[in-house]
Amino acid sequence: MTDAVDSTIRLALSGRVVLVTGGVRGVGAGISRVFAEQGATVVTCARRPVDGSPFEFRACDIRDDDAVAALVDGIAADHGRLDVVVNNAGGSPYVLAAEASAKFSRKIVELNLLGALSVSTHANAVMQQQDSGGSIVNISSVSGRRPTPGTVAYGAAKAGIENMTATLAVEWAPKVRVNSVVVGMVETEQSELFYGDADSIAAISRNVPLGRLARPEDIGWATAFLASPAASYISGASLEVHGGGEPPHYLSTTTADIKH
Repeated sequence: MTDAVDSTIRLALSGRVVLVTGGVRGVGAGISRVFAEQGATVVTCARRPVDGSPFEFRACDIRDDDAVAALVDGIAADHGRLDVVVNNAGGSPYVLAAEASAKFSRKIVELNLLGALSVSTHANAVMQQQDSGGSIVNISSVSGRRPTPGTVAYGAAKAGIENMTATLAVEWAPKVRVNSVVVGMVETEQSELFYGDADSIAAISRNVPLGRLARPEDIGWATAFLASPAASYISGASLEVHGGGEPPHYLSTTTADIKH
């Protein structure tokens, strides 16, 4: 059985105006590609552009609420609407909690949680005025559901993303649907920073029930589905995209005969 997505699948997203924060590299670029292939008009934002990116780009630091307001208002003015927002921007370097400064931790939470809330709030103000409403998809992480040594503020922020998703889905219904994608391990152009060399990635992949790390487009398809009319009755949900998850560590060390 192939693990490639059928390129003939159409999700009725043609003509939609979509904002993907951090949509110029890694998972964000994969999300942008899927929406563009589905016929959507894709607008990306980040603090700095990436050479060769084929998508419309607008510079924005999502930690700056005034900049976010200008970004969303500008998209609505130029394109006449804003149908979908994907809150993908985020991340964190590895720093143990005892070594992280308060300023560092605050910036990580601002980027991964408060920035997404800011983008969502300004987008909602536009979407509530549209007859068709809108859809917001937040990119969360398995790091928000398990211990994350070295990225404590990131893990806590991603846990907050899931609560934010459920809460906004109640507050902004019925016009705006809000969902999240809970992302597992993804192979990107920077995978070696997180997972090591090719041999290490292969070893890690063998621990994933589906036998590989996700590709950015895997996250893109899940996101596009949640934003599409096919998910019109889905809101406040968290969709896990992790290849089956991470088997418990004891399975690799136990002496018990667990096969019988």
